Amino acid sequence: MRILIALAAALMVTGTTAAQAAAPAALAAPNINVANVQAHLNQFQSIANANGGNRAHGRPGYLASVNWVKSKLDAAGFTTRVQSFTYGGATGYNLIADYPGGDANNVVMLGGHLDSVTAGPGINDNGTGSATNLEVALQMAATGFKPTKHVRFGWWGAEELGLRGSNAYVASLTTAEKSKIKAYLNFDMTGSPNPGYFVYDGADGQPAGSVELQKRLEAGFATLNVPTELTRVGGRSDHAAFARAGIATGGTFTGAEQTKTAAQARKWGGTAGQAFDRCYHRSCDTTSNINTTALDRNADVIAYALWATAA
Repeated sequence: MRILIALAAALMVTGTTAAQAAAPAALAAPNINVANVQAHLNQFQSIANANGGNRAHGRPGYLASVNWVKSKLDAAGFTTRVQSFTYGGATGYNLIADYPGGDANNVVMLGGHLDSVTAGPGINDNGTGSATNLEVALQMAATGFKPTKHVRFGWWGAEELGLRGSNAYVASLTTAEKSKIKAYLNFDMTGSPNPGYFVYDGADGQPAGSVELQKRLEAGFATLNVPTELTRVGGRSDHAAFARAGIATGGTFTGAEQTKTAAQARKWGGTAGQAFDRCYHRSCDTTSNINTTALDRNADVIAYALWATAA
């Protein structure tokens, strides 16, 4: 660890970019086994199958998903709590998990929504981000990672109904609590079947520090030799509440209902003229609706970014 810190300091002195300077710390990040992520997705599919075919807000499949993720985190030594809120006459739930240790005044947070639409099980949207964040969290514990910053994860409810869960969480924080969160990374749809490799545009009206997160995520993909494009996600996902609170935000995305262009197909493979996810918000968003390579690459980039940001 001393060697890595010294090397990072030397790179900063010689004018290396912030993303490059973060790379030595990120070398300690584990390779995330995509089979483990797929196993979590299989569990979400099974939960949906047993609960009317979906994991939507106010439906039993959503609460079953919360309880299952919570059980995995509790067993790994995280401190978890379930925050409830009400929307549309139904109770919704956020799951918050804190990794032990780290500077409580310097929090790095990762999140993604756990709910699906009522039409289907929501395996790509957003089982992928939820399952990957879970596996990254479990690998923190398995590898004995000791970050200097405090790490917190969030699985949000009712995103599909207007970002209700993440908004409720941020609204519940005091000004002092919000000021302690220095970075929020959002992962929503990371295994689209006709994938693109998009990174949130940190300069798109986002708070200070967002560009640094963007560059760190880009650097993670660069280690895999995967070209990326910036995407302006605006208020479309759960990072929005954090950005409005002045918290630096970033994230990755593999595409939804938009059509892949010919140029993007040349760059990334896949099919031009076809949606990144033809099953977006449909019943066919099952475990068959996943590109394993995209899922694997994003999992490794998420770990890269977390280790580099929190170390």
